Amino acid sequence: MTATKLGGPVTQARPAPEPERRGGSPAAILLKATLLGLAIAIAVWAAFPLIENEKWTGLAILVATTAGLLYLYLTPRHIPLKYLAPGTVLLVLFQVFPVLYTASTAFTNFGDGHRGSKQEAVVAIQTASVTQVPGSQQYALRIATTGDPATGPLVFLITDPATRQVSAGDAGGLTAVPGTDAAAAGYTVLTAGQASLRSTEITAFAVPTAGGAIRSSGLSRAYEGKAGRAYDEGCDCIRDTTTGRTWTADESVGAFVGADGDRLAQGWKVAVGLGNFTRVLTDPAIAGPFLRTLVWNFAFAIASTGGTFVLGLLLAMALHSDRVRGRTAYRILLVLPYAMPSFAMLLVWRDMFNTDFGLVNELFGSDVDWFGGSTSARLAVILVQLWLGYPYMFLVATGALQAIPRELSEASRIDGASAWGGFRRIVLPLLMVALTPLLISSFAFNFNNFNAIYLTTEGAPFPADNPANGATDLLITYTYRIAFGGGGAQYGYAAAISIFIFLIVAVVSAISFRRTRRLEEVHS
Repeated sequence: MTATKLGGPVTQARPAPEPERRGGSPAAILLKATLLGLAIAIAVWAAFPLIENEKWTGLAILVATTAGLLYLYLTPRHIPLKYLAPGTVLLVLFQVFPVLYTASTAFTNFGDGHRGSKQEAVVAIQTASVTQVPGSQQYALRIATTGDPATGPLVFLITDPATRQVSAGDAGGLTAVPGTDAAAAGYTVLTAGQASLRSTEITAFAVPTAGGAIRSSGLSRAYEGKAGRAYDEGCDCIRDTTTGRTWTADESVGAFVGADGDRLAQGWKVAVGLGNFTRVLTDPAIAGPFLRTLVWNFAFAIASTGGTFVLGLLLAMALHSDRVRGRTAYRILLVLPYAMPSFAMLLVWRDMFNTDFGLVNELFGSDVDWFGGSTSARLAVILVQLWLGYPYMFLVATGALQAIPRELSEASRIDGASAWGGFRRIVLPLLMVALTPLLISSFAFNFNNFNAIYLTTEGAPFPADNPANGATDLLITYTYRIAFGGGGAQYGYAAAISIFIFLIVAVVSAISFRRTRRLEEVHS
């Protein structure tokens, strides 16, 4: 169709657009249905434990998120959001939620002896004090599990001698089992050999009852013992039924405390406010080692990052010249440490620094106890990190040098600048614009470089008065030892130190990125 306008050219009218195809191809529809079905299945799977544990806030968030995703991908609108949603959900699940959970844990006393509720602590205290007394009820016992025979949760299948009623006992108490067929009820009865392999667990296992608990007496018999310590609701205390001694509940610390200050080992989880944070800064036994570790942590991160950068840059500049022959072969040799697994190389270096048979002492004819002194141990881990880290800096510096036009250096030489002057005033500033973000990320990595310390020295050497904090410990290894050490886990305290680490790295990174932006503005 044509349209003519008086006094103007004749123009061709555009054809009307065809109606937009909705839904896409059959393959696209099938893929969308599969992914949405998978999302719904995951949501349903996650909903059951939330309902079972009465986590209604989490359930509401799960329902809202699932409904939002279904609305987003079943409507043709909000196209940009369709691409952003998956990454946003994964960011919340794997980044935001762990940070928030760690922060919330830092304000509690969560750890060994303080994991559950007060009621669970009472049950644990009473169960642990159970002893067999004359006249204790006896039961026939079968050891069972609801999972793998070697690792699944234990269940006591007991038979009442009077009624022949079979009951299943776990940490929550007794439950009647219909009939006598344990397999039909979903239990796997352990053989004598399987039960013998778990004899320690079976001996420690107890099924709480109204007056005490049921414990095993061998692998085929069980008894209902009497609790030596019982909870008295009137005084909110634990009372020893033999001596009459009491331990009163102290909600501020989440434990039962005696008149002499003695605490029962089993407590419960409570909020402690800023107690974990103030403990780091005010407790003399902790503040001193913490500050020493913090200073060494900065020194290690700066030395590792700066040393690897300087060495990598020098090697990159040496091989950047066209006069060097065989540059490709040299570059392959220089990046070999980067191609090898750091886990294995750290263990190799640990043996190389061995006092008796290490290659370092053998090569130089020395007898240095590298890991026996604070200074030598710290020097050793920095040297190891220098060897492992310079290939990365060599690679990125090589790429950045190749991106700088050679005409700039030639122009500086024509203007009379020396080689060092041209490098300092032209090449280095341009390099720093490109490499500063990588240096910041390298600093953050080295500040939390767990493997470099734990696989080489394990934090040693340790002072005689503090076996929990070694001379080469970083904050991350110190935190790990607190959270999972043999002296008992203190997750709340470890989470508080993790928050300190996060804030330190965040502040350093923010300041560095601000300086980087200023550097970019100067050279833009």
